[in-house]
Amino acid sequence: MRLDLYIIKKFIGTYFFSILLIISIAIVFDINENLEKFAQYHPPLKAIIFDYYANFIPYYTNLFSPLFVFIAVIFFTSKMASNSEIIAILAAGVSFRRLMRPYMISCVMISLVSFILGAYVIPHGTVIRQNFETIYKNKKRNNAAENVQLQVERGVIAYIQHYDNLAKRGYGFCLDKFEDKKLVSHMTATEVQYDTIANNKYHWKAYNWKIRTLKGLKENITSGSVIDTVLHIEPTDLVYSKGQQETLTSPQLKEYIQKQKDRGSGNVVQYEVEYHKRIAASLASFILTTIGLSLSSRKRKGGMGMYLGVGLALSFTYIMLQTVSATFSIKANLPPIVAAWIPNIIFAAIAYLCYRKAPN
Repeated sequence: MRLDLYIIKKFIGTYFFSILLIISIAIVFDINENLEKFAQYHPPLKAIIFDYYANFIPYYTNLFSPLFVFIAVIFFTSKMASNSEIIAILAAGVSFRRLMRPYMISCVMISLVSFILGAYVIPHGTVIRQNFETIYKNKKRNNAAENVQLQVERGVIAYIQHYDNLAKRGYGFCLDKFEDKKLVSHMTATEVQYDTIANNKYHWKAYNWKIRTLKGLKENITSGSVIDTVLHIEPTDLVYSKGQQETLTSPQLKEYIQKQKDRGSGNVVQYEVEYHKRIAASLASFILTTIGLSLSSRKRKGGMGMYLGVGLALSFTYIMLQTVSATFSIKANLPPIVAAWIPNIIFAAIAYLCYRKAPN
């Protein structure tokens, strides 16, 4: 128990120290890069601190968490090995598997925090950070859509010729309802407006509307200037902006994916990859810790320089594979769940080989 607490304290302490060190450097570089933009658009100091950097830090901390875990394990384990602490522990009859226990306990804590941040906390902050970037860093967002057609519900097809997301207004709207592959209702409107202050979702107002109801050979036409209607469409269903999947919590992602699949939409790959990637990334600490411990637990001449270099290379490779996992799914036609788990599958094999060669 004393050994477990000793290692856990060293692991968690070094992990947070590496986060503090690297994120501090990242903030300095980011300020230097954006200084011209800040001087040009004059954002308030409060917005810079609380809207941008208060959300910048957790986002990149969670993104590079595997790197911090690897550095922490390599750093303090190499130091323990150079001080002959690992040799003493193994010589006292403690097996390498038993030595791994406090490392895995630390990984459980880190993984839980990483998953909660990535699935529930960071998406809300990402919305604030992206809004700041749009206003003060002139990063243009897609705020319009052309010729949008989607299945609202089974047998109901909606079409909008042009949609303006800033005004939440669509132009050239029509809604067709089919029963047994036969058109039974056709609605048109010059404009539709999403009701942003309604108590419930899906409330729209249609202007200059006309509804044609077909019953056999008979046709009934009704029309008017304004009508309140319920359409199972939200603005997020019509306009896609880069990184939009990062602004949704995991429950929202799951709901969105299912809704789009029910509509027959194929534009859900990046959302599915993001959903599965959050789970896979939170478990990466177990794999990278096993690799780091196996590499750095031997006492060798030359210190930890070689291990740190190998660790950084492996960590950045993992993060790169994680980043391009959506591309794997689209270009290689892989299922999103497989693409999201590719980094873990590859590095789990590397971890197993390293573990087999670890000191006994």
